[in-house]
Amino acid sequence: MAETPVAEHRPASAALAEAARVGLIAGALAFPVLALRAEPDFSNRLVLQPRWSWMLGAAVAGFAGRLLLSLLPPRRPKTAQAAQAKRASRRAAQAFAAFGLGLIFIWPLLVLLALGPGGALKWIDNYGVQILIYVMLGWGLNIVVGLAGLLDLGYVAFYAVGAYSYALLATNYGASFWICLPVAGCLAAFWGVLLGFPVLRLRGDYLAIVTLAFGEIIRIVLINFSALTNGDAGIASIPRATFFGLPFVPGPKGFDAFFGLPFSPIHRVVFLYYLILALALVTNLATLRLRRLPIGRAWEALREDEIACRSLGIDTTKTKLTAFALGAMFGGFAGAFFAARQGFVSPSSFNFTESATILAIVVLGGRGSQIGVAAAAIAIVGGSELLRELDFLKHVFGEDFDPTQYRMLLVGLAMVMMMNWRPRGFVSTREPSIFLGARKQIGGDFVKEGRG
Repeated sequence: MAETPVAEHRPASAALAEAARVGLIAGALAFPVLALRAEPDFSNRLVLQPRWSWMLGAAVAGFAGRLLLSLLPPRRPKTAQAAQAKRASRRAAQAFAAFGLGLIFIWPLLVLLALGPGGALKWIDNYGVQILIYVMLGWGLNIVVGLAGLLDLGYVAFYAVGAYSYALLATNYGASFWICLPVAGCLAAFWGVLLGFPVLRLRGDYLAIVTLAFGEIIRIVLINFSALTNGDAGIASIPRATFFGLPFVPGPKGFDAFFGLPFSPIHRVVFLYYLILALALVTNLATLRLRRLPIGRAWEALREDEIACRSLGIDTTKTKLTAFALGAMFGGFAGAFFAARQGFVSPSSFNFTESATILAIVVLGGRGSQIGVAAAAIAIVGGSELLRELDFLKHVFGEDFDPTQYRMLLVGLAMVMMMNWRPRGFVSTREPSIFLGARKQIGGDFVKEGRG
């Protein structure tokens, strides 16, 4: 059998011309962000300080990156060996997922053994609890965006409803975390249904605009309804979560005294880690289970083609409302945990940036993919926390350089790159919710509208 011819390399002149064009575009885009910096002078007036070397560096990076991509060998056609290698990589990915799940379970123990109670506090809280909160939020939004195909830009509103529900119930009525948790989820689901009714006939950009407005409405209500929410000042002194009635405080009535342990703040952090891990796994299990039920298949049918979904006799009203309600419920659970962890909530914690971050996690990870969403949450949230550790860059770019200011810039660049090279996200393959005959994966090349 004759081999399929492989495309030849592009001429060097064409590669250089395209790389130069990309470099110019990168320099132009970097001009308003990197070339000028507003700083106060001695009269407390803002003056623009030029940083042309930064803009030049961005242009050179764009030129070099595009030239490198042009010089790479072209993709070869798929062969039997390539298909076999793909199956092997899929098995390796499954093994890696199992290894990652085991690592997540023993992460606090490993950090404690390596760094001790003092050094492990930050790594368990910032790199464990914080990431798992966004993993849970990503899985909740994945029901709405990934399975039902409803673009929701106001998901942080349900997160806020859950947080304020727990804060108000716990501070005003003394309700425990375990009682407030289901109440917060139910209240968030109720608001999800309220959002679902006005948008039943909307789709695409119109749906995104309305959900964005809903998120802003909730935030503005939290700011202005100061008699209930205390406005911008927020709600402080929120009771912490307890271990079934045992608070993590020093003294004879605390958790440590009950189990005969010396008091240490690390015990509360480890408890919070396993609590949010359990909530995230419940969210994952519920999502996987729901996807195999008729309602889950109705969500996927709605995502692929709403008109065909109606022609099959599926009630799209109930399908949309259940997607909004269940996704909002898991967001409410995460919000209640956030309030119990922080002990303080304010409207500034629930702005549009949070919604954009959660949506970026779902899109980058792969809509409909649970593993992909978890990987994207680790990359975005964990990467943002790692930027705080890059203090040595101040010796390179100056003492005023703050790496955390470029967090959203890096997320935006990642979104642009993913939309160009892997528009389906990190994990573009998934198993169908129902299949006939042999069980098989649906590859990223075939996961298109109407193909699974």
